[in-house]
Amino acid sequence: MTQKLICDCNRTMPLDAKALGVPMHTALCRQEVGSFLKALDGSEPILVACTQERGLFSELATQSEKPLVAPLRFVNIRELAGWTQEAEISTPKIAALLALADVPEADPVPVVDYQSQGRLIIIGPGAEALLWAEKLHTQLNVSVLCTESGALPSTREYPIYSGQVSKVEGYLGNFTVDWELKNPIDPEMCTRCGACVTACPENAIDDSFQIDMDRCKSHRACITACSGIGAINFDRSEVSRSAECDLILDLRPDAQMRMSQTPQGYFAPGTDPFAQSLVASQLITMVGEFEKPKYFAYNDKICAHGRNGKVGCSACIDVCSTGAIGSLFKNGQGQVEVNPNLCMGCGACATVCPSGAMRYNYPSVSHQGKQLKALITAYSDANSKSKSPQLAPTLLLHSLEAGAEVLDRLGRAAHLNPKRVEGLPAFVIPMGIEHIASTGLDLWLGSLAYGFGEVVLLLSGDEDPSYRAALEEQANLANAMLAAYQFPGARVQLIAMANKGDLPGVSSAMGRLRQRGALQSLGKPAVFAFSNQKRETLEATLEHFQKLAPVPLPVEGKPLPSSSLLGAIQIDTTACTLCISCVGACPEGAILDNPDAPQLSFIEKQCVQCGLCVQTCPESAITLQPRIATVEQRKEKVLLNETKPFHCISCGKAFGTLKLVELMLGKLALHDAFSGEALDRLKMCSDCRVVDMMKKEL
Repeated sequence: MTQKLICDCNRTMPLDAKALGVPMHTALCRQEVGSFLKALDGSEPILVACTQERGLFSELATQSEKPLVAPLRFVNIRELAGWTQEAEISTPKIAALLALADVPEADPVPVVDYQSQGRLIIIGPGAEALLWAEKLHTQLNVSVLCTESGALPSTREYPIYSGQVSKVEGYLGNFTVDWELKNPIDPEMCTRCGACVTACPENAIDDSFQIDMDRCKSHRACITACSGIGAINFDRSEVSRSAECDLILDLRPDAQMRMSQTPQGYFAPGTDPFAQSLVASQLITMVGEFEKPKYFAYNDKICAHGRNGKVGCSACIDVCSTGAIGSLFKNGQGQVEVNPNLCMGCGACATVCPSGAMRYNYPSVSHQGKQLKALITAYSDANSKSKSPQLAPTLLLHSLEAGAEVLDRLGRAAHLNPKRVEGLPAFVIPMGIEHIASTGLDLWLGSLAYGFGEVVLLLSGDEDPSYRAALEEQANLANAMLAAYQFPGARVQLIAMANKGDLPGVSSAMGRLRQRGALQSLGKPAVFAFSNQKRETLEATLEHFQKLAPVPLPVEGKPLPSSSLLGAIQIDTTACTLCISCVGACPEGAILDNPDAPQLSFIEKQCVQCGLCVQTCPESAITLQPRIATVEQRKEKVLLNETKPFHCISCGKAFGTLKLVELMLGKLALHDAFSGEALDRLKMCSDCRVVDMMKKEL
């Protein structure tokens, strides 16, 4: 059993020790620190309800004579509950936060390795780049690429190049930088002897050893002076250059890698000297072997990216801001390829994936389901005993680091200025996840099924625009699905900060939530466990919603936005020839043929609305129908089209459909190979057609 150490922070929080069922401390980090030291002697896990003094408690634990045999964990109840305007009625939320912190750690995930030998290339204006090269070259293996000329050092301590960058790609330990040499003088070949400077009649060459082409009058005296070295060439044809490195310090105002999450090992502090200093100190530490979690798991067998040379779903490729995901076709079959070294763990790919082929794994959805169950159970138990019971809690999801920082600042501001700043309402329970973009329909709707009244996503302002767009689209889809069941209100919302400093915006949003009050849950809480398979969790959730829905779904279902991962297909039976191309194209087995009869069937539950069938159909007879239907309808195998078989006029064997043969007769009747009596060959099976051709030739 976990030892819980809770402190009211010098009586600044109105905590109810009896309701929480634990002893209360007032100065755990000072006069009562002995209680913590005593807890260290036990063998049970320790949970300290204080994050401000995390460093102190961690240091005391490391200095203890008895090594820790159980985890030491921390949870913030002060800024999230005890320092808010509704602290008096926040006991259920505090109980929920304690329960969340007590959930066992997630299972470890595979790791991605990096190796850096300290090969650093500094890109930028010569003056700045060379300044940092002088400071770093004794600790790292430095090269410099000057995008603007600068005075070269008198000694050749490290390679110096010049030119304009054309491409930067890679990651820590495996970067490639390409550039174009724009000046006649190649600084890597130049010995800096100064002969060219002396020889130039226009003084177009200075101590940067680059030619000012605006001043140069083409006397070419510099070439004569440099003839023994050969560093100057006005007619150089090979201007492309490339270098490999482990680290990049990009000092240009317009950094080459302009994504929200740049690869490990790439730093672009811009022109701010202080930011450059911070990065420089970090670069020195990035030599050796490193690792990070492998954030994703990919199942190519259910991926709807492509079939038969056609591209269907490319949602994960489109949303990835780091360029880690690409398209790969082999033998006509398409799948995506993820570079784990470039992946920065945003999880947006899993959020938008309709089939669940791309799955976020840090932690897994099944582990997050356990966390949600712990939250809602603890809150509900404490709420039932509360003096002021509330309706269902709101789940506030946020990125672990950025979101936690925002909520900490909000709580402190609300404590010091309660009349001007709104803290978290008592019914709003925050839960940190690795990245806000990693959460999707299965988690949101599953949370509502568990008993939360709504789900609110806190976007802290540093997300890539594509992530925001994806989350807005998925939230609209979630609300459309809930509306189809006629549940009241939009239950999935976004709070989008303008930037990291937009605390007033968050405060206003919390004020609106508090004024509106908590919502009712959708009904009796679900008991199913979250699955790592996205569609399994979603199916269980929809089945639960169907039981709770105030009004049954109509027979024809309810339409959903075009972004839906649920839906049916419609077949134009007058155009469909039952060529069965769509069957081979469907990656999920939603479209089926019948080996014994010319029939086309469909199972709606399997369809992910990827559109491969639409693109593959030669007759353009298929259209997608995004909708939500009953569980029973979606599981049922439905006959979409059928026709009579066509029998060979020679041997009587069925070899196609009547409609297909009629179509061929109409299109090929005027072809020379099938004119006259030869037209009957189209009515024959392949074997009889060959026999007939041989007879006619004889």
